[in-house]
Amino acid sequence: MENIIILNETPEDYRETENLVRECFWNVYKPGCSEHYVLHVLRGNADFVKDLDFVMKLEGKVIGQIVFVKNRVGDVPVLTMGPICIDSKYRGKGLGRKLLEFGLDKAKEQGYTAVLIEGDYNFYSKSGFDYASKFGLKYEGLPEGADSSFFLCKELKLGSIKPGTYAPHPAYLVDDKDVDEFDKNFPKKTKLKLPTQIF
Repeated sequence: MENIIILNETPEDYRETENLVRECFWNVYKPGCSEHYVLHVLRGNADFVKDLDFVMKLEGKVIGQIVFVKNRVGDVPVLTMGPICIDSKYRGKGLGRKLLEFGLDKAKEQGYTAVLIEGDYNFYSKSGFDYASKFGLKYEGLPEGADSSFFLCKELKLGSIKPGTYAPHPAYLVDDKDVDEFDKNFPKKTKLKLPTQIF
């Protein structure tokens, strides 16, 4: 593990990173996945922060990735983080947290003041994330009283967040037909409907 490095992703890494993301998310939240295509789309968006696009490598192989996108809550600029993943062969070794905190530190160094995500509180709270509702934030389109425990926030500068409504960046909202077309560029995998999936 001492040979692990984190560095900015380059175009030469793109396909390897997309394949890693596809492998990590396949059949997790829904049959198949769209995260690899989301990453592909994000890179071409004006709000994508290229300086905060990182890959984790071991002996030259991409084993993890993290990206950030500029977003807003009202007039407050924030970052949306994701996707983030670690190769399944290397999970349980603290590498996800190491990669996450590296990205957060770099974001803070660059002057960003808050990061918003959709994810598991039990994992992200270890890196200082808390329920976004505690900051007075609402998730656009979520009915009053609905479970918003997936919606998390971390202030990189204390007091930077004001109450308001957050919407996912439009670049994350991809069409399933476009995902299926993009997926033809990768080795064939079987989509499965599993009881643990949320979609």
